[in-house]
Amino acid sequence: MKKISINGIKASKNYKVLSMITAYDYLFAKLFDGIVDIVLVGDSLNMSCNGKADTLSASLEVMIYHSKAVAKGAENSFIVCDMPFGTYTNREEALKNSIRVYQETGVDAVKIEGGESRADIIRYLTQNSIAVMGHIGLMPQFVRSEGGYKVKGKTEQEREQLIKDAIAVEEAGAFAIVVEGVKSDIAKAIAQSVKIPIIGIGAGNEVDGQVLVWSDMLGFFEDFKPKFVREYLNGAELVKESVKKFVTDVENRDFPSEKESY
Repeated sequence: MKKISINGIKASKNYKVLSMITAYDYLFAKLFDGIVDIVLVGDSLNMSCNGKADTLSASLEVMIYHSKAVAKGAENSFIVCDMPFGTYTNREEALKNSIRVYQETGVDAVKIEGGESRADIIRYLTQNSIAVMGHIGLMPQFVRSEGGYKVKGKTEQEREQLIKDAIAVEEAGAFAIVVEGVKSDIAKAIAQSVKIPIIGIGAGNEVDGQVLVWSDMLGFFEDFKPKFVREYLNGAELVKESVKKFVTDVENRDFPSEKESY
């Protein structure tokens, strides 16, 4: 399979619906590689892997560590690394940190949260050869300043701003935008307002692609289940059942068998 390129992603608009899934290590990246179009090394790993309440304490070093592993495992899917909270507060910091991600990991692009207010930073990155995926709507890195995770697009003012955000991010040079936690009708309007793909999560099915966190969609994360998640596997129960069977076999001396012994 030929590796999907940034041009292939942009050309998918109105032609092919994109699939994106998170991965945080070599093992799962290799399993997902070539099946999904895009693999996102999401700062969501701070919650699903590290048990934190939000994404904010994920460091650049942590994201680089996991991105290295994912890039090693996914040779065909397009790989995007979330730029963590506090690493792109101004243009110079954003470029310095994005260059580190590029040079140390081998990912294809970075993802930046923010609309109009971050357009200048996105433009500066793209002008300096950094491929950027935008992220608007519900933005997890804003959870504390906004007092929680809140669905966007409920008021006319929010709807107008979301359109402005998408256009500003596109004009700044982003090749695609994640739209999270947005009312379905406004997500559709956002997709129609720009020429680059809109990848939704909790934003209905009339956008240009969908993304889910792997541990949510495969049923491994049990702390809570967002409304927008569809579980394609009861992963947690399957693992628990398998481990229980292992323990039983060990206790009964059924494992290892003669064939499994030297």
